[in-house]
Amino acid sequence: MHTLQNVLARLPQMSIGNGTSLHQKANGGPGKGLLDPILRGLIRNGSLRVIDWSGSSEAYGDGQGEEIVIRIHDRKTGWRLLLDPQLGAGEAYMDGKLTIERGSLHDFLELLFRSIGLKSLNYPLSGLTERLRDLMRVFHQFNPVSRSRRNVAHHYDLSDGLYDLFLDADRQYSCGYFATGKETLEECQELKKRHIAAKLILRPGDRVLDIGSGWGGWG
Repeated sequence: MHTLQNVLARLPQMSIGNGTSLHQKANGGPGKGLLDPILRGLIRNGSLRVIDWSGSSEAYGDGQGEEIVIRIHDRKTGWRLLLDPQLGAGEAYMDGKLTIERGSLHDFLELLFRSIGLKSLNYPLSGLTERLRDLMRVFHQFNPVSRSRRNVAHHYDLSDGLYDLFLDADRQYSCGYFATGKETLEECQELKKRHIAAKLILRPGDRVLDIGSGWGGWG
């Protein structure tokens, strides 16, 4: 059984469509790569310029507003975006394989949402990608008792020194509440607990079941 990552690992030397780049054929003709028409269909508002791994660039959208420029750094990333753009774009950005050359991440996401919104993407390989993801989910979520114990140990059996680096004294690992934006870590976590207690209208003698907030700080 091949995962999507295994498939991608075998693709970097292959060209997308008939060309050597995202936008050009091998003979230098007009852009007919598979990603090019997908981007033209998706990006209808705003102005997006995409530079691919060969240095070729192309503009998408209606040309309105400030131009956002992104760069796709290698062919493997091109395949990843082709096979699963919803997951691939975010992972490529985290890996440094998709960078924003002009504008900010906020600008890029805003442009995408203006064109796509929150609806599911419909692209040539979307059906195949969804079926592969559903198939792999069965294996990824298989969690018998023995495996569950290992997962819990791997996630939680870590040194106190690690948690001291980024948690407050009573180990609250849910987000703190910043009333002014100038609070310390300890202060924002104390404010969070007071804020929640006030919303729940807690009174002396009430009992609170603390699940998912930390190491029992609510007690």
